[in-house]
Amino acid sequence: MTLYSDLGLRRVVNAAATLTRLGGSLMPPPVLAAMQEAAGSFVDLPEMQERVGARIAALTRNEACYVSAGAAAGIVVAVAACIAGTDPARIARFPSLAEDDRCEVVVHRSQRNGYDYAIRQTGARLVEIGMANGTEPWELEAAITPRTACVVFFAGGHFARGALPLEQVIAVAHAHGVPVIVDAAAQIPSISNLWRFTRDMGADLAIFSGGKGLRGPQSAGLVLGRPDLVAACRANGSPNTSIGRPMKVGKEELAGMLAAVAWSLEQDEAALLAGYEATVAYWLAGLRGLPGVEVWRGYPSEAGQPHGRAIVRVLPESGRTRDEVVALLWAGDPAVAVAPFDADMIALNPQTIEPGEERLVLDALLRALAPTPAQEVYG
Repeated sequence: MTLYSDLGLRRVVNAAATLTRLGGSLMPPPVLAAMQEAAGSFVDLPEMQERVGARIAALTRNEACYVSAGAAAGIVVAVAACIAGTDPARIARFPSLAEDDRCEVVVHRSQRNGYDYAIRQTGARLVEIGMANGTEPWELEAAITPRTACVVFFAGGHFARGALPLEQVIAVAHAHGVPVIVDAAAQIPSISNLWRFTRDMGADLAIFSGGKGLRGPQSAGLVLGRPDLVAACRANGSPNTSIGRPMKVGKEELAGMLAAVAWSLEQDEAALLAGYEATVAYWLAGLRGLPGVEVWRGYPSEAGQPHGRAIVRVLPESGRTRDEVVALLWAGDPAVAVAPFDADMIALNPQTIEPGEERLVLDALLRALAPTPAQEVYG
């Protein structure tokens, strides 16, 4: 860890999630090797984007693929593709193009989140349907007009409440000739989601983060689906002088994403998930019965992925608040990152734990939850 120590940085043991602010995930050796190999030579970048996209599309059982500069950039270029297509005149008019026809994007009110900024970045106007606790099919029907460019649907169990089922969204939108984009940034595992939303369910495009469950470069992502819309993503993306020009994908990221997809598809997902569950069971066994805390297995993960998490509630009798425990974990060296939620709980996610780190997390928690001197004196 010479680089980090030279910069005065501590290593982080990540028991929170594949968060961008913590570096996403850790790339396996084949991904690092592919990126290093790509860095050793110049290449025709647009041609490489097409060739890598074609290879990834074949691997993921899709018709086409565009490698984006992360999932949020994938949303930008995908929405731009639906608004402008490959028409150079329309592409050149972003973001004022949104004042023209076909500039509205339909979203569920219950799915509004920080990442829908990527939609608005194109200049598109969001048209909300439904309420926080429910949406009716007629509301989607009524929202679609000749100005509708697409419907954007955010996948994952945490976005399901209050929204129409994706199958119904696709059926209604397609009946009106409107494409559906699925933001599935963190929906790996399951690996089958790479083709489930598009090939199996009929969504026009599905977007995945490259640096989360796929363990590729954090600054890369995938847009999978219809060939014409993928071609429009390329037209609206770098290195073209278009809305996607700042969202550059280098030769190293292209090579890394191809290697990450190939590596991910070779993994035994059942064994991977079983390993996650074993880590959760280890944490629960080590914390269960500890004074001042309650622990249990939460399912699914915070992004709706099919694996458990260890949930820890910090009770008043522990002598500490939840936030004090989180701060103590973060103050260590290495720092331990966890996911606080509600007022008194933290979640421990096994997805980003390397072998042996589960013990570091447990030890750090036991230290943070140890009785204070006052508790030891007065019991």
